[in-house]
This record gives sequence, C-alpha cells and structure tokens, in this order.
Amino acid sequence: MVVEHSAEVKGRLPQVYSLAKTIYLCPEFMPDVKSINVIERSLDGNRIISEWESVVREFRTCIRWTAEDVWDDQTNTCKFSLLKSNHYTYSGYWAFDDLGDRTRFSAKIEITCDLPKFRTQVESFVANRMRLNMDHMLASISARIQRSETQSV
Repeated sequence: MVVEHSAEVKGRLPQVYSLAKTIYLCPEFMPDVKSINVIERSLDGNRIISEWESVVREFRTCIRWTAEDVWDDQTNTCKFSLLKSNHYTYSGYWAFDDLGDRTRFSAKIEITCDLPKFRTQVESFVANRMRLNMDHMLASISARIQRSETQSV
C-alpha cells in the first residue's frame, strides 16, 4: 500500500525543516509514539537510527521497531526505512518545499504486511496512523513556530 500525503505548514522552510529533523521531539508531535531511543547518529546528524515504541490503544498493545532516517539538507528531504519490525515494513520520504511564509510538506510511504490473512487490515491501519501522526506533527511544528514568533515580538 502506498500512502501519499501533502499539506502546507505556516512557517518558513528553514524553521519547519529544522523542527521536523529533531526526531527526539516526535513523542510530543505524535500522540501514539510512547518513546524514541536514538541508537546511532552520524557526525553531521543527517543519518539517524532509532528504536521506536508506539501504543496501539485499539488493540491494547505496544509495537516496537527500528528505523533509519537519512536527511538531506541540500534538497530538504528525509528518506527513511524500517530496519526491524514484526510483520510489516515501510519506507518512504518526506520533502519540504519553500512557499515563502509557508512550507509544503509532501510524503510518500510504502507499507507492506507479511501476514497474508491480515495484510489489508494491517496496511490500512498503519497508513491511517501515519497520516494522523503526520498531521499532528505538522500542527505541532506550526504551533511551535507561531509561539516563537509571538515571544520574539
């Protein structure tokens, strides 16, 4: 299943991109994410391997996975992939485009479940959660930018 998502964020590209790149803030941005443990980071900070834990309230369970993010400051993109998980994989990218005082966020993510009996349900559930979490992340980024602009006036 392929998930494509696009939205405009109130804020200039450098601010939005910089806040999105701060992976350790994701539990604040994404309500399902319980914790993130960065286990490896390149010297320039552009390659990050992290362990994630998320609460799936509907199923009363936690899921864990290990992901790799590769940020490209020249193109304002992030390519990511799942390194370790149970029963599904994903990979994709985020792109940030300058629109002046706004930034366009675009995402394309491919999700695959290796449980044939539950493939459609798992892929749909993960896709919906990813969309929801991206919307929460973008709203949080926008709110942080607005707060910082208000405080500097």
